[in-house]
Amino acid sequence: MNTTHARQVFPKVALYGAAGLVLVSLMVAGAARLTDDGAVSLPAGAVTESRALRFEDRADGGVAIYDAATGEVVEIVAPGTNGFIRGALRGLNRERLRRDIGAQPAFNLTLFEDGRLLLIDPTTNRSIDLGAFGRTQTETFVRLLTAKEGQS
Repeated sequence: MNTTHARQVFPKVALYGAAGLVLVSLMVAGAARLTDDGAVSLPAGAVTESRALRFEDRADGGVAIYDAATGEVVEIVAPGTNGFIRGALRGLNRERLRRDIGAQPAFNLTLFEDGRLLLIDPTTNRSIDLGAFGRTQTETFVRLLTAKEGQS
C-alpha cells in the first residue's frame, strides 16, 4: 500500500496579512489610549451640590461616614447593611491601595444639574457614576448629600 500525503502549504501572504492587521490594531489602540482620542466623555455640566466625605471602618463592622469639612459624623452604616455603599468604596479603595494612598483623603460626592451623581476620588482621578446602578442605589448616596451632621 503506497500512500502519499501531499504537503499542504499555508499561503504566506495570508499569514503576513493577518500579522500586519494585528500589529496595526495594537498600534491604533495604544495610540488612542495614550491620547484619549475617541474617548467618550459626557459634558461636565454645572454642579448643583457637592460634599466631601470620609469613610472609616469601625471595629464592630460598621462604617462611619464623616463630613470632611467639619469632621462630624453624617451617618453610621450598621454592620452587614448597605452593601452598595461598601461595594462602591471597595472599588475606589482598591486603586488607593495599589498606589499606597491611605483612607484619610476624602471622596467627593457630586450631583450635577443633569441629574448625574458621581462619587469621585480626587487622589486617583477615578469616579463611579452612581446613577448607572439604579434609582434605589442612587438614593442611598443622595441621602448622604443632604444628611445633617450627627444623624445616624
